[in-house]
Amino acid sequence: MANENKKQGNQIQIEVPNDEMQGRYANLAVISHSPNDFVMDMIFVAPNTPKARVQSRIIMTPENAKQLLYALKENVDKYEAHFGEIKPRQVNNGGNNGIMDFPLPKGQA
Repeated sequence: MANENKKQGNQIQIEVPNDEMQGRYANLAVISHSPNDFVMDMIFVAPNTPKARVQSRIIMTPENAKQLLYALKENVDKYEAHFGEIKPRQVNNGGNNGIMDFPLPKGQA
């Protein structure tokens, strides 16, 4: 019984406001850091559009960023075990700092 109370005391109740319930779609992340912080900009890039919009900016400590890395790895592993391997697109290393090179369809006249 004491262990049950101890476990319940460590639980965090997380509330998602109604306006955040649907989330924000992002298909690109730009990550930068300083000695004290990691900054992750989650961005939506629309096809054939010269501008992109930051949907959300997340700022966290290096320790929390590493915990996020581990949590993402664990969840990707579980996803792949259930649905199969995720095959990432090639990263363009031609001076874009590791930003994904999204092949966009060419407009026709």
